[in-house]
Amino acid sequence: MEMETVLHRAIEVRASDIFIIAGLPLTYKINGRQLREGEMLTPADTAHLVEGIYALCGRSMSRCAAEDADDDFSFAIPHLGRFRANVLHQRGSLAVVLRVIQFGLPDPQALGIPDQVMAAAKKLKGLVLVTGPAGSGKSTTLACLIDSINRSREAHIITMEDPIEFIHRHQKCIVTQREIGSDSPSYVRALRSALRESPDVILLGEMRDHETIEVAMTAAETGQLLFSTLHTTGAASTVDRIVDSFPASQQQQVRIQLSMVLQAVISQQLVPTVDGGQTVAFEVMYTNPAIKNMIREAKSHQLDAAIQAGAAEGMCTMDTSLLRLYQQGRITRDTALTHSIYYEAMEKRLAALSML
Repeated sequence: MEMETVLHRAIEVRASDIFIIAGLPLTYKINGRQLREGEMLTPADTAHLVEGIYALCGRSMSRCAAEDADDDFSFAIPHLGRFRANVLHQRGSLAVVLRVIQFGLPDPQALGIPDQVMAAAKKLKGLVLVTGPAGSGKSTTLACLIDSINRSREAHIITMEDPIEFIHRHQKCIVTQREIGSDSPSYVRALRSALRESPDVILLGEMRDHETIEVAMTAAETGQLLFSTLHTTGAASTVDRIVDSFPASQQQQVRIQLSMVLQAVISQQLVPTVDGGQTVAFEVMYTNPAIKNMIREAKSHQLDAAIQAGAAEGMCTMDTSLLRLYQQGRITRDTALTHSIYYEAMEKRLAALSML
């Protein structure tokens, strides 16, 4: 079996991920479910396929040669697609997990990304965070937002990604895309450099640590629009995660700084649909004077109520988004409950609906 055949098969079955691991048949992830094909892979099979990936993209295998070395990179196959690869060692053998990225940019309408999420692209400065668990589609949402800006106004967009997934062509904007590891050694170095490159919009792939968060907030303070991600669920936990990454002596100052620069928190999760597919549920928070005051005064536990009260401003809680999907017949009652933030409150809302 050759690697190019595997990639063609992944595109054919519309897989989101490919797992090549010894002791497991070749596995494709499709709408959250696994499709296993062929015989059990041996360590020699996985090594051969990994070598095939490096040959296809012209990359040296030296980066994963050591037994404790992983390698994370992206590559493209003409007329087929882009792929993000993470090569790893497990049980003494090579393995790889590949994310499949279709050529072209995603269509927000086809993906069910609502207008109140896309409205974040109209912001001119400050910090916009897209949050959610790994694999929930944060990179796709960000690609849609960047593409919207690229098509609608003149600006210099700088993206910093690890690795680059979606390729943005120069349209109304100049788009500079930097890959961490090859174009710059770290997010912090790339971000500090970007501030000297006349940016209007910055996409920071992930706020991984205290230093990156600190530089990102400083960049947002200087008048740029900065997009980034965190692995949190909900606006309240996002605010707490940022503040808690700093020493206690700095946290009040960070709350003040965050209340000034934060423009929006968009949280998302993928949920299974009744037809066996997946759809995305969003929580959307845009900051207003009341929310800024809650952040400043360490009252993040009140943010959910403020989001509910801000429906007229385009805000929406995660539970309201799930309830809407249930009312549309796209997800089951059990799915709405399983993915809800407040289980008991969701039970009551669903019970009220059934009585209508």
